[in-house]
Amino acid sequence: MKMNKFTLLALTIGLVFTSCTSDDNPADEIKGDYENGILISHEGSFNKPNASVSFISYDYSVLENTIFNNVNSTLLGDTAQSIAFLDNLAYIVVNGSQKIEVVNRYSFKSIATINTGLTNPRYMTFANGKGYVTDWGHGDDADDDVVAIINLSTNTIESSITVGEGPEQIIAKDDKLYVSHKGGWSTNNIISVINTTSNEVDTIEVDDIPDNMLFNDAGNLVVLCQGSNQYWLSPVIETPGSIIKINTSNHSIISTFSFADGLHPDLMAYSNGKLYYQVSNAIYSMSDNSTALPTESIINDSFYGMAVKNNTLYGLKTDFNAETGEISIYDLSTNTLKTTKNLKVGASKIYFN
Repeated sequence: MKMNKFTLLALTIGLVFTSCTSDDNPADEIKGDYENGILISHEGSFNKPNASVSFISYDYSVLENTIFNNVNSTLLGDTAQSIAFLDNLAYIVVNGSQKIEVVNRYSFKSIATINTGLTNPRYMTFANGKGYVTDWGHGDDADDDVVAIINLSTNTIESSITVGEGPEQIIAKDDKLYVSHKGGWSTNNIISVINTTSNEVDTIEVDDIPDNMLFNDAGNLVVLCQGSNQYWLSPVIETPGSIIKINTSNHSIISTFSFADGLHPDLMAYSNGKLYYQVSNAIYSMSDNSTALPTESIINDSFYGMAVKNNTLYGLKTDFNAETGEISIYDLSTNTLKTTKNLKVGASKIYFN
């Protein structure tokens, strides 16, 4: 076929355009509307199926509430307790609805629902190709608390590991799982250590009501214990809160930072060698090499959930009566408030996507 110069020019432009716009680097592909931002799980109102998840872009210019509902045209359920991530998937633990919703973490399109075999699911982690979910069981049975094991290929519960009462947070390191026992409807004071190759369970005794856990930069396990505050009993039972560091090699306690009587810390986060915690409606920070609890707060504010990343503190507030929520974003270089955003009721956990 004979081509004139105009035809040749058009073909050349087309080839150049195709070459410039083709995606030679798959890593640069946009994975979905909800990457490069913050995901926030909302418990919703008590005994209502209005649990939800929100997305905020890292530059705070985009806020979208109820993204599970928006994408899948269905309600998430009753009480979104927590979210766990594995590769491109997000596992949303919906406590009151006794299920786990599996979605693509970037598009939030539904993949599967795990809704058989869970009684009171709380938190989830992954190890050795399996999922592990803490489950309080029934409130009137102190012996039915378990860590359920999920087959990630079939999205079904294949077995469970019996543990002490009230298993709460669960995190993994190497071939071990660490489970804080908040106590469920009672109180407890142990950390369960589960060997994932044998499912054998050991325990570490700590102070009352251990909840948040994390691994610091040295690889030690840090546990926040709220301490008991059973003010409804007569006489009242109250024990001190603490922050405890544990050696993960031999499970010995390295240090215990005890709070004064009547103080009960309830949130903890960690970033760049600094620990952040909430007590008495204020936020404090301490470095890994601190030898005592700090005496001065860095932020005088109170949150229902908290996370720290890139020298920024994100604090969640919720008003269950008004059925509203809010996120407060603080610059930790100056400890000043940068911005706030309106959220849905029960905003409680923050995740970086």
